Amino acid sequence: MNAAAPSTGLHYDAAQHAQRYQRVARLMPVVEWRAHYELIAAIEALKRERNAVVLAHNYQRPEIFHGIADFHGDSLELARQAARSTADVIVMCGVRFMAETAKLLAPEKTVLLPDLEAGCSLAESITPEDIRELRRRHPGVPVVCYVNTSAAVKSECDACCTSSNAQLVVESFGAPEVIFVPDEYLAAHVAAHTSVRIIPWQGHCEVHERFTGQEVREYRQATQAYVLAHPECPRDVQDAADYVGSTSGMLAALEREQPERAVLITECSMADNIAGAFPRTAFLRPCNLCPHMQRITLPAVRASLERLGPAIEVPDAIASGARRAVERMLELGRPRGP
Repeated sequence: MNAAAPSTGLHYDAAQHAQRYQRVARLMPVVEWRAHYELIAAIEALKRERNAVVLAHNYQRPEIFHGIADFHGDSLELARQAARSTADVIVMCGVRFMAETAKLLAPEKTVLLPDLEAGCSLAESITPEDIRELRRRHPGVPVVCYVNTSAAVKSECDACCTSSNAQLVVESFGAPEVIFVPDEYLAAHVAAHTSVRIIPWQGHCEVHERFTGQEVREYRQATQAYVLAHPECPRDVQDAADYVGSTSGMLAALEREQPERAVLITECSMADNIAGAFPRTAFLRPCNLCPHMQRITLPAVRASLERLGPAIEVPDAIASGARRAVERMLELGRPRGP
């Protein structure tokens, strides 16, 4: 790949960027990739100047995921990386609850969220008062909250979880019943795999709830593709899929099955970002974009590093309880097996 260095005069490693382009070659023409070079070079220079690290969720745009991210993964992996980071500044290329989680685990560091409007419909579906009311209705019952919640909600809960370790966290209490918030469909998925009685909340992800089981059945019939669905999808979608699991679980299933064609029933960008790791699989994309994830752009990341803002803060009164819930999630980690 022949391309001129950016006009800024900033340090630019042409070989490195040529290598990165190979990861997205199936997704965009080289002309489009070249258009990102100057911003990527500027961000890399700012990262060195600020001693910053960029964490990117699997749902981020390919130019962020492959272009500037130092670490990427699902919510659990990003939380782990935030806790381990030796950088002075953490840039969260994700949504607000992820940035709050990073701040909980690295309170002494500056945590930047390039766009404060990058929220989450699930996180907005429940409040701390809702948790207190659930406790009043079900005294003594442990409360587990999905990581897609605000720090204020986490502070009212006994433990946090991700989709990859939700069942493990629920069963860790040894209780006959557990309150699980806020995702109704993830709660149903957990309930189907445990003897613990799950008391759910009726929150939904605006991206995943748009899929239908009929869509999945028709698409499989037309394409003969292997269908993987996230447990935030409605139950009829989960029932129609070949595999249901977290983003990390989907990757493990793809590695195991090596399908000729695959459909990921989740946010669009995930299929884009992992396509390079599965060159023998054709990824079909009947997907939905998360409007909040799409608010994170290269210009926004650059501006955030230049002004060291917007910076995320979690009040001390909330942080201690929320940190305890998140640390329990990290202590339990991922379930064993596929």
